[in-house]
Amino acid sequence: MPVRITKRQKANQGLQVKEAVEPAVAVAAIKKFKGPKFDQTVNVVMHLNLDTKQSDQNLRGAVSLPKGIGASKKVVAFCQSDVAPKALEAGAVKAGGEELVAEIEKGWMDFDVAVASPDMMRIVSKLGKVLGPKGLMPSPKAGTVTADIPTAVKEYSAGKVEYRTDTGGNIHAIIGKMSFPESSLAENLTFFIHAIEKIRPNTVKGNYIKSITISGAMTPGVRIKYVQAAAAE
Repeated sequence: MPVRITKRQKANQGLQVKEAVEPAVAVAAIKKFKGPKFDQTVNVVMHLNLDTKQSDQNLRGAVSLPKGIGASKKVVAFCQSDVAPKALEAGAVKAGGEELVAEIEKGWMDFDVAVASPDMMRIVSKLGKVLGPKGLMPSPKAGTVTADIPTAVKEYSAGKVEYRTDTGGNIHAIIGKMSFPESSLAENLTFFIHAIEKIRPNTVKGNYIKSITISGAMTPGVRIKYVQAAAAE
């Protein structure tokens, strides 16, 4: 049975770019594609030369992009009672200790990110089986276990980008919305690439970044021609 091609796919076939040399050129290319009426997220996928079976090559972290990502997140904060009001003021939807743990144990899960102070991890650990499978368990590597709860809440509420390698060595991240100016998307993309360059494990041999591709949520991808010499600043 022949594969049905939509009008949008036909229109985009003539616009496809196999490889763009610079982030700005790639951003301009994806903006030319015919897309849906809603404001698509713009994603980057970086394929890295990593062996994720090695603990030091299993990368995970978070980064605040200079132009934001055009989306807010619901954040909960596990913290002491004296810090909870500051967390709520910073934008947390809920903040607290054992009472918040108990509420989540009963099934409340209306949040996108959980942050915790180090002294709260003893009680938060009870939620490992609940938060772990959903990728919501606070982690020092991701920056969600921190002594500065108000700042973490503010950053994650504003859309701080979390990333982690999958088993194939790929990192996926959102870099903004299609409605962003090209210059803003290009700045976010360049910033994210440099952030990943800076955490290259010392044990990686040869080329670290194998490929970089950006795309809208419903557009073809455009591959960036990565030049190793243009790496870290």
